[in-house]
Amino acid sequence: MPADLAPLIAATTQWLTRAFPAGGGPLTAALAEAQARQAVTVATWLRYPTGLDAALVVLTGPGGSARLDEVTGGHGRAAAGPADLAWRSWVDEVVASWAAHLLTAPDAAKEAVKALDETEHGVTGPAEFRRLTAPSAHDLAATALLRHPDLLEPIARLHHADLLDRLRLGPARAR
Repeated sequence: MPADLAPLIAATTQWLTRAFPAGGGPLTAALAEAQARQAVTVATWLRYPTGLDAALVVLTGPGGSARLDEVTGGHGRAAAGPADLAWRSWVDEVVASWAAHLLTAPDAAKEAVKALDETEHGVTGPAEFRRLTAPSAHDLAATALLRHPDLLEPIARLHHADLLDRLRLGPARAR
């Protein structure tokens, strides 16, 4: 993959885990972050299935977290500083929306992972996304907020139709 989508994945994962934090200690937070990262990675690779798609988003930027902050009630909150503004600018609203749906819909998550076979991202297999598609009891306990359908519904709803369209028509269909 010629373009590095790591900043987009990291920022969108960070936004999700801050918006829907894990309770408990460091282990719980790490389990929640791992699941969020897997959902965001799958959503990112579906959204940007080719090297060209990835290069274009790296060139233009994904758009930032402003609308997501507003939908979750964080509008008007001042950024903590330049570093906070910087990472928030790499949040991808569509990816966050798709990841929210994948976290709350196990069947869609499995279908999305299967659809990655049609991308240029070279997925090694479904085990790579086990925490997303087959979470353990510990995984689920760590993500009580992050996988709560009622809490994530406003985010998941934003671009739900586009995700269903992508899964139905195949991820290689660039938009």
